[in-house]
Amino acid sequence: MKVGVIGSGTMGIGLTQLFAQSDFIESTTWFLGNNSSFEEVFKKLATRWSSAVNKGKISQDDYNRFTSKIIAVDDYRAIRGLDFVIEAVTESMETKKQVLQRAAEYIEPNTIYATNTSSLSVTEISSVAKFKENVIGLHFFNPAPVMKLTEVVSGFLTGERTKSFAFDFAVRLGKEPVFVNEAPGFVVNRMLIPMINEAIAVFAEGVASAKDIDTALINGANHPIGPLSLADLIGTDVCLSIMEVLHSETGDPKYRAHPLLRKMVRAGKLGKKSGEGFFTYL
Repeated sequence: MKVGVIGSGTMGIGLTQLFAQSDFIESTTWFLGNNSSFEEVFKKLATRWSSAVNKGKISQDDYNRFTSKIIAVDDYRAIRGLDFVIEAVTESMETKKQVLQRAAEYIEPNTIYATNTSSLSVTEISSVAKFKENVIGLHFFNPAPVMKLTEVVSGFLTGERTKSFAFDFAVRLGKEPVFVNEAPGFVVNRMLIPMINEAIAVFAEGVASAKDIDTALINGANHPIGPLSLADLIGTDVCLSIMEVLHSETGDPKYRAHPLLRKMVRAGKLGKKSGEGFFTYL
């Protein structure tokens, strides 16, 4: 199978890694965009594999095989001939529609097109597609090579063939997929991000320190990671975006983003990717 990944951020890198490591995938065409340097982005991916070689988790032959399966491009015409393409760009409806609109010119009738959106309407994204029945949401979680869950999100016009393909594709990747009918935030983020938002409120009110809030949830609710560390891992900007989608789509005030979350995003405190969020990362 020949696949493509559009995007060079955290999820784009993670999905490219996941696909290159999968034996049933022949090649991964990586659409980086005009503003991305392949050398710079690939270095982040190569570092992961080099570290795995040094730790004895993979061999040098594995490293060479994985890297040889990646084809870096900046021209959407390379979509022709691919069986599956997934977009993993910024969590913005406008951006995702622009990407699909550009890609649509070269997407063939049998090519499955997935969006890795974490909360946006798959139906609206597909509105600019030629073959709307072939568009689906495949929400992988960060880090993509590690996290087992994948939400298979059906838009209003998603076809049965597309649903079956996407579910089976996730299974072949070693994931645990769940079918989701399109709704704001889908399943996980509908519950998870409001919890993080409430943890931010607890912190903002001075009830407890960030460290103690995380410790409380880890030891009191058996969570593997605290909510504020998780916000930093996800990215405070992504958390804010999801809260805004939940609020605008439902109109329910319980989904109002906390003012501190907005301030942090405005200040560039985005979490791990910026080096500072609720915690500091060197």
